[in-house]
Amino acid sequence: MKTQVAIIGGGPSGLLLSQLLNNAGIKTVVLERQTRDYVLGRIRAGVLEQGCVDLLRKAGCGDRMDREGIPHEGCYLSTVEGMFRVDFNAAIGRQVMVYGQTEVTQDLYDAQDAIGATIIHGVSDVVLHDLKSDAPYVTYTVDGAEQRLDCDYVAGCDGFHGVSRQSIPVDVRREYERVYPFGWLGVLSHTAPAADELIYANHPRGFALASMRSKTLSRYYIQVPLTDRVEDWSDEAFWDELRRRLPAEVADTMQTGPSIEKSIAPLRSFVTEPMRWGQLFLVGDAAHIVPPTGAKGLNLAASDVNYLYEGLRAAYLDGDQSGLEQYSEKALARIWGAMRFSWWMTSLLHRFPEQNEFDQRMQESELQQLATLNSAQATMALNYTGLPY
Repeated sequence: MKTQVAIIGGGPSGLLLSQLLNNAGIKTVVLERQTRDYVLGRIRAGVLEQGCVDLLRKAGCGDRMDREGIPHEGCYLSTVEGMFRVDFNAAIGRQVMVYGQTEVTQDLYDAQDAIGATIIHGVSDVVLHDLKSDAPYVTYTVDGAEQRLDCDYVAGCDGFHGVSRQSIPVDVRREYERVYPFGWLGVLSHTAPAADELIYANHPRGFALASMRSKTLSRYYIQVPLTDRVEDWSDEAFWDELRRRLPAEVADTMQTGPSIEKSIAPLRSFVTEPMRWGQLFLVGDAAHIVPPTGAKGLNLAASDVNYLYEGLRAAYLDGDQSGLEQYSEKALARIWGAMRFSWWMTSLLHRFPEQNEFDQRMQESELQQLATLNSAQATMALNYTGLPY
């Protein structure tokens, strides 16, 4: 089999890239290890930057998002001193969209099906060959038989544990990592959201986040030690601890109920450079991981897709290779900006093991500046709603 762009990984970044390229007349084949049901069952982020929203619309996948998504013009921050709101719209005239990644992925699958795009699920033993040549190819196994896919370019959208990054020689890659000494215990519940917008809470007992997926589906998180297990936390214990960390006016009126999903996620910051090697281009989690505090994971993948799509479109339609040559540099410049914001949000809101009372007061002082300084709010709003592409 032969195609123009082989896409390794059928999550939202791979599907979005495939949709954009096919709309431009550039053929793709998407190879995905898991089943479609498994991909659609992943519980992930739900806050979309303006750039991600615009890109989904550009791909023709934004109609349901525009109908069902919830625009947010700000968010709440809280300390033991009280809660305040950062108004993104007032600060910089921008907003974000609350729309779950599962819904984004479903919309992308529907769009791919509508144009007859090729997505092959259940593949294993993926190996990338001759990436430094003009004729790379991919071998893989599906239904017990080895297959070969010839292509012009390979887009590695297969996540942190995928084969794509590992296909770049170790002496070429430079990796940067920070592993945080805590995780997030997350609960999804069929309950009304605790507030009209997200609440990020700094508390001496640890961080908490009150989030949502829709008007009837809520997502909550609390900071927990890495030694904790999901089995250690009953629903009742989770709700009790969450209420302790949220502002009293929220905790007293918050609706609770049985969890429909519960998990613990460790937090890390990770970047690999470069994001291109020969005809291979890394996209999304294959190249970078951010702690979820800044809501940047899916959004960074979308900006990678944007840069790679524009580069491939120019190369095929205009014979212009400059976008591909500049892909890694452009993508990394934006990634490091978002990495800094996610690190800052994480450092500002969490309780670290070595943290003392002075450190806690410094966090609270910085939050107080956010509450009172227009310049601080504008900086946060610009980063939260998304740096320009």
